[in-house]
Amino acid sequence: MITDVVIAGGGPNGLMLACELSLAGVRPILLERLPEISQEPKANGLLGQVVKVLDHRGLHERLSGSQEPPQPNSAYFMFGAMGLDLSLLEDSPIYALPVPQRRIVQVLQERAIELGVEIRRGHEVVGLSQDDDAVTVDVASPSGTYQLRARYLIGADGAHSTTRKLSGIEFPGVTYDRMTVRTAHATIPADWVDPATGALNVPDYGAVPPFLPRRTERGGFSYAPMPGHPPLISTTEWDQPETDAPMSLDELRASIRRVLGVDVPLGPLDNEGPHVLRRLTGGNTRVAERFSDGRVFLIGDAAHVYAATGGGPGLNLGLQDAVNLGWKLAAVVRGSAPPGLLNSYETERRSAARRMVLNAQAQSALIAPGGDVTGLREVFTELLRDQSTVRRLAELVAGADTRYDMGVPEAHPLIGRFAPDMELHTPAGPVRLAELTRTARPLLLDLTEEASLAETLALPQDHVDIVTARPQASAPTALLLRPDCYVAWASASPQPEPTEMAALRTALQQWFGVTEPTHA
Repeated sequence: MITDVVIAGGGPNGLMLACELSLAGVRPILLERLPEISQEPKANGLLGQVVKVLDHRGLHERLSGSQEPPQPNSAYFMFGAMGLDLSLLEDSPIYALPVPQRRIVQVLQERAIELGVEIRRGHEVVGLSQDDDAVTVDVASPSGTYQLRARYLIGADGAHSTTRKLSGIEFPGVTYDRMTVRTAHATIPADWVDPATGALNVPDYGAVPPFLPRRTERGGFSYAPMPGHPPLISTTEWDQPETDAPMSLDELRASIRRVLGVDVPLGPLDNEGPHVLRRLTGGNTRVAERFSDGRVFLIGDAAHVYAATGGGPGLNLGLQDAVNLGWKLAAVVRGSAPPGLLNSYETERRSAARRMVLNAQAQSALIAPGGDVTGLREVFTELLRDQSTVRRLAELVAGADTRYDMGVPEAHPLIGRFAPDMELHTPAGPVRLAELTRTARPLLLDLTEEASLAETLALPQDHVDIVTARPQASAPTALLLRPDCYVAWASASPQPEPTEMAALRTALQQWFGVTEPTHA
């Protein structure tokens, strides 16, 4: 028996892909090495475009615990530990969702089970081979080793991906060994925290805003008071002596003294963890030489890792890999994919990965020690007074500058970009555009004066969802959205011109294999 898809790795990326496939009618088998969800503290939240992605799947409410849609940060953020004044922007691209990774995994696992995904915990891939028809996967489990035959195998098994290694895919990049990051959950004097701003007021140094790292000539310092959790204190230093000694609060206190030039009295926690107390030396920025090998595909850290400073680019990028690959792979499995659709996964996501490399490398350079870097930062500080510069950097950090080639004339600025936030008035009542994309299906949004696109095109109704509505002011008049919520076609005309309609037909065929019926 051949299974359609096997996913190796039950972290956020593997679970997100499992959900996307299930929404498209393909039920994967997900293999996860760990017998239960890891309680080890990892990522502390999500930042940028991925927050909107989760909103378009109805997951933002589950993760945030709020019925309110995501709200952008329109005040202040950082790039390379330098301030980005987001108040200069009419619409900030910086969205944040503070939630620990174990909670993200829990919510995604619950959703995957609701959608009928088979999750096998304690099972991991230990071997694979493939032929023209399928991948044979060797799986180690508590009861012994067995085999699965799958049409496709997806490696979502992290930076040390067994799937990638077994497929012979190289992982070129750069290893950084100068940087040491020390991090711990700890108590701090309550009267040091400004109740109005949440900033940590350090005597003889100054205020350290929450979640916004500070850089000195000697290193970096950050203070992250996660909601419902003890503060997370972190330092970054360069060229530190190597040690095999266990990490301790005393070591972190000494590091803070070197970085800030003052003491910060950290105290131990008296409640149960898990709590962070770790030292990380070095890091890697790597992108796989290719994201697929035959019937094997890579997503998330298996495809790219970053020695980055803040923003959690790996997880944010990986979840979007999953959303990009899910609908395309499902279309191939169902036999409805147009030629070349699956190849577009690597083209699009490799581009996004390389953009994130630029982000990571630029920020790492700007926080490095030394007077020359300080001079560079002074120049950047002047540039950051310019609105266009702030927008470019904010979009880079958020991953909101991604624009795919949709193969049609880019007559409208939205083509190739993620769907805009829109309030719509439909015959069924008011609705946000994000609420129309929860099913992960292609969507043609008809906002034209006559709302006649469906009649004009005579599309098969089972291929594309068509919604007619009245938009908010200054909205486009028609949008074609791929299931990953990127705009494949758009028009601003009250009634699209013949050339625009030709481009719409091209987009429908290119992405969904949809052609209008031929009448005798």
